[in-house]
Amino acid sequence: MDWLSNLLDPTWWLMMLGAFATVGVLAIIFAETGLLIGFFLPGDSLLVAAGIFSSAAAAKGIGIEPLSFPVLLIATPLCAVAGAQLGHLIGVKIGRRLFDKPDSRLFKREYVEKAEHFFVKFGPARAVIIARFVPIVRTFLNPVAGVLEMPARTFFLWNVVGGVLWVESMLLIGHFLGNQVDPTKIDKYILPGVFLIVLISLIPIIVEVVKTRRAGKQLPEPNGKHHRVR
Repeated sequence: MDWLSNLLDPTWWLMMLGAFATVGVLAIIFAETGLLIGFFLPGDSLLVAAGIFSSAAAAKGIGIEPLSFPVLLIATPLCAVAGAQLGHLIGVKIGRRLFDKPDSRLFKREYVEKAEHFFVKFGPARAVIIARFVPIVRTFLNPVAGVLEMPARTFFLWNVVGGVLWVESMLLIGHFLGNQVDPTKIDKYILPGVFLIVLISLIPIIVEVVKTRRAGKQLPEPNGKHHRVR
């Protein structure tokens, strides 16, 4: 199980990548948001860790070269947006065939139905933005948006908004922590900090669920058909 633990550990990735850590972060964020098999890769935690170790003092604490913060701020959102666009394209081109396979290893029909409910619940714009802050969901929502025929221009607009908000907030929080905390104790702050950030990002979803229950409203039952998202 050590190798699995390492794959989920952002510090391990940064130490393994060494001098190529900045480029590695860009590649991982692209894969985690765009390649369906990348759902297991660290996203939030890697961005926070990258922000932390863009501080020279923090990077020195674990024996690596500091990551380029300007490059991260500019290039990482581009990779996140490009990855999501690839996911949307996959959904448009081959998503139906993937989801319609009852015995598919990666997908099930219920994913489409749940994603459709997610879109109905929050609306396309908020669904794309909120999904950015929810691990795994941000990987699968993009092809699902393609399957549900969310217009490419609409998806691109809210993909950019969500991608920039997600990436920049994680990096800035990490960079702030890297300049404030004791470099020798930096590892103790990464996972709790990421957990808190993810918890905060789920607040909008929790609020909407509470509102719906109070109003006594229910989403329409899934009928197994794909509906176009406008």
